[in-house]
Amino acid sequence: MDYLTRILNAKVYDVAIETSLTHSALLSNHTDNTVLIKREDEQPVFSFKLRGAYNKMAHLSAKQMAAGVVTASSGNHAQGVALAAQKLGIEAIIVMPATTPAIKIDAVRSRGSKVVLHGESYSDAYDHAQKLVASEKKVFIPPYDDPHVIAGQGTIGLEILRQHQGYIDAIFVAVGGGGLISGIAAYVKAVRPGTKIIAVQSVDSSAMVESLSAGRRIKLKTVGLFADAIAVKQVGVETFRLCQQFVDDSVLVTNDEICAAIKDVYTDCRSILEPAGAASIAGLKKYVTKHRLRGKTLVAVACGSNMNFDRLRFVAERAVVGESREALLAVSLSEKPGSFRAFCALLGSRAVTEFNYRFAGGLTAHVFVGVEVAKKSDAQDLIREFKRAGMDAVDLTDNELAKLHVRHLVGGHASQALGERMFRFDFPERPGALAQFLRSMDDSWNITLFHYRNHGADTGRVLVAIEVPAGDLRQFSDFLRQITRLGYSWIEETDNVACKFFLGTTQAL
Repeated sequence: MDYLTRILNAKVYDVAIETSLTHSALLSNHTDNTVLIKREDEQPVFSFKLRGAYNKMAHLSAKQMAAGVVTASSGNHAQGVALAAQKLGIEAIIVMPATTPAIKIDAVRSRGSKVVLHGESYSDAYDHAQKLVASEKKVFIPPYDDPHVIAGQGTIGLEILRQHQGYIDAIFVAVGGGGLISGIAAYVKAVRPGTKIIAVQSVDSSAMVESLSAGRRIKLKTVGLFADAIAVKQVGVETFRLCQQFVDDSVLVTNDEICAAIKDVYTDCRSILEPAGAASIAGLKKYVTKHRLRGKTLVAVACGSNMNFDRLRFVAERAVVGESREALLAVSLSEKPGSFRAFCALLGSRAVTEFNYRFAGGLTAHVFVGVEVAKKSDAQDLIREFKRAGMDAVDLTDNELAKLHVRHLVGGHASQALGERMFRFDFPERPGALAQFLRSMDDSWNITLFHYRNHGADTGRVLVAIEVPAGDLRQFSDFLRQITRLGYSWIEETDNVACKFFLGTTQAL
């Protein structure tokens, strides 16, 4: 009841807005539930954090305001404090981990606060901030472990219940230190105790989930930094107490699943959430699948959208894996002319998303291939087809080394490729275009390098190296003219310096 009173009297709307509770048609259709997204990315600082920060600072005495404030944050709380300090005319020093995305650092500085970069995680920044508090005689503004901060975040729970008058089965909330979920849970459980509160954390930043399981606060040795806004080594004392009392269940999500959730929200709302902001959506999807929920009303809190632009490359690459739409395989086949075409015949009408191969001599060729699948089990079906045809295959979809590095390193110099010519082909990205290209080739020509990756563009791009015997030069010229008529433009890259250094034959070097 104490928190219910605090939340009802919280001072947040001088700076915060009441954000939308948006119906997600895409997620509702895919999960057979009614899915609503609480859009805290709509806030002036693109995150919920200004609610708690302003509520805390608005309750400071005149003497405390005159002394100024210090806080530690990976970015979103920092922006909330900076905006509150600007609004209230308070001097603020913000300590941020050195790993914080530049977009968040620049946003804090633009509001007049002083930024100090220290350490690799929130915990490192927090320790340094405490030293500044002691030396500067300023007030520390906690990012989560404070009743005023928790109450400010709790106004989100108040808005959700006011915006949706019907029954809500569960609310999914991303958890770092625990301030957001504590505030929402304290209000919702006081007003509608039947609504479940589900904590969502990244598998590599699971301090709250592990603490709830152990019955005591666990301190992690390291945390993953992809979802940097929830990368906390140890949760708060007060937030842990409230979560023990009010949180009903939890779910852990991978970075790939978070990337898939970012794509889902973009498709539905045209908003690009940051990884921590999309974690709750990823958790909702995973929880629904695990518990086979149907016909429920579910809310996910999209807590922020301060995405570093450079991370979008990683997100786009991994989203298809996270939504179980792409399988990555290593396939071994006989190193002889025609086996490559036989391999492609087994792929059939399946859309190929990536293809990496380099001739290395010997009796066996190893191909790295990405294939679009409808569900995760399709990968095992395809592997069985390859094995029946005498081709060994291994599923690399969950292999982090393969996804991060190996897929980009398949290649190198070929010591035994004779008469090799390298070509770059562009063609309309349509179903069957890759197979049509392969069918146009003479079976006697040996493909010594093949690289293709679907980038979501209208044009497909393939790099191919082919052994062309001296006696086949006229026939090969006919092939190039034929492929041009079919809409495949090409540029020969045999003499490109990059190819000579990294891909060409050792004879050429």
